[in-house]
Amino acid sequence: MTGGDDMSMKTKQAVSLVLRYLLLAVLAVILLFPVYWMIVCSLSESHALTKLPPHFINTDPTFENYLKIVTTPKYLNYFKNSFISAGGTVILSLLIAVIAGYGFSRFPIPFKNTILSTIMSVQMFPQVVILISLFAFYNKLGWVSTYQGLILADTTLVMPLSIMLIKSFYDTVPRSLDEAAKIDGAGRMRTMFSVIFPLIQPGVVAVCIYTFLNAWDDYLMASILMQGTMKTLTVGIAETFLGEFCYDYGGMMSFAFIGSLPIVIVFVFLQKYMIAGLTAGAVKG
Repeated sequence: MTGGDDMSMKTKQAVSLVLRYLLLAVLAVILLFPVYWMIVCSLSESHALTKLPPHFINTDPTFENYLKIVTTPKYLNYFKNSFISAGGTVILSLLIAVIAGYGFSRFPIPFKNTILSTIMSVQMFPQVVILISLFAFYNKLGWVSTYQGLILADTTLVMPLSIMLIKSFYDTVPRSLDEAAKIDGAGRMRTMFSVIFPLIQPGVVAVCIYTFLNAWDDYLMASILMQGTMKTLTVGIAETFLGEFCYDYGGMMSFAFIGSLPIVIVFVFLQKYMIAGLTAGAVKG
């Protein structure tokens, strides 16, 4: 009787394991199919993508779409603009977040929680609410279609969460290190950059990833603030391959695939830092 029960239990566990892997396989197919279809479309000519029924397997791939992208100066300029704006956003937001996070973590600021809540509430406002006034302000300053204008706008959007992430990592560092550095004669800035900063590198990397992904994917701000030759990658895809009378699906998909590679590479190799940043402060902070 006991042997039969053990066999039945093992059978149930095996069936449960098979069903679990089957469910995971189905979910993987569902989630990865858009990526697969994007690659198939990028290797196909546009007229082949409008046929019905659609062909999910490309039997005659072509790299013409990719060659057109890497040999067209306008397309390469879109990538350059995106890299410069995203890189500038990372540098500026990190500089502000490191200093502000240290201040909120170490100094007894009056109404600290209220101030932090106010900073976080900035993310509740939709971007479209400030776009009209922001464009008018930038137009007076001459910052429309400039790198500094888009960098400052993107930094404003990522700043609240960046400060909170860095502060959460500062909170995990014992204050005794600050006191020891003070006894040795180090000032606040030297203590922050020489003693505490090396200990919060996972948080710094998490902020860099977060700000880069947001600045790289930004479309709404870039579509209004960047015009002409200053268009970024996301704006270039929308305005170049989607015409009034025809759509270049193959070119759009190849452009989107190349444009998504930096994000995929960053996430694959640095995802542990992103997870650490998102979970920072779950226990303390």
